[in-house]
Amino acid sequence: MDEVLSPELAPPMNNGEVVFAAPWQGRAFGMARTLAEAGVFSWDEFRAHLIQIIGVWDRSAAMDADYEYYGHFLAALEAVLAEKQLLDAQLLASRIDALAARPHGHDH
Repeated sequence: MDEVLSPELAPPMNNGEVVFAAPWQGRAFGMARTLAEAGVFSWDEFRAHLIQIIGVWDRSAAMDADYEYYGHFLAALEAVLAEKQLLDAQLLASRIDALAARPHGHDH
């Protein structure tokens, strides 16, 4: 897992350390690494999903669209878990909607 990645596939780094702009990003990264290390999926399987998702974004994004690495990262994690039948996409979407409907300031 310590191989050199192209800048587009590598997480944001500062002085050789992975950096996160929001807590959920670190949690998603940690979950993916932990699940891969536990053998739930291989890092290469996850990375293949990440490459595919970034490729779709590259081909379809507007020229001024912001590149959101961790958005792609989370989508890849969801995709590999769905492929392994460990994630119900409809249940996840329902849960996301329920959390989004909470009032501003509610502890998510």
